[in-house]
Amino acid sequence: MSFTDSELTDLRRHMGYPAYGIGNGGFSNWRFYQAYGLLEYRLQRLSDAEETVARSYLSTLAQLETAVTSASATLDTDSAAAWVRNAREVAERTRLFDDWRRRLCGFFGVPPGPALGDGSLRLVV
Repeated sequence: MSFTDSELTDLRRHMGYPAYGIGNGGFSNWRFYQAYGLLEYRLQRLSDAEETVARSYLSTLAQLETAVTSASATLDTDSAAAWVRNAREVAERTRLFDDWRRRLCGFFGVPPGPALGDGSLRLVV
């Protein structure tokens, strides 16, 4: 088994790594990013069982990502009859989604990419 281009794109994206482009040439090459190089190495050398686990992560992450974006449908409703919107829904769903993204990074043994970060709070002064 091997991943499709779409699966590879989603795996990189979910782990917070930048777009790969059409190949490993030029300045954006994986050689300039040690963790990215390790990720690419592992993506190409997983066992069938490990690919099955990675695809399971992709399935779960697709559902969680959709849940985050679909939560925006009720952002304009503060209260409706007995139903009251959870004002923290998007933040909670995003936190859950990012937690699963970090778990995927852990499965691959790579740090979260620059777009995902380590989950800590950063203050810029």
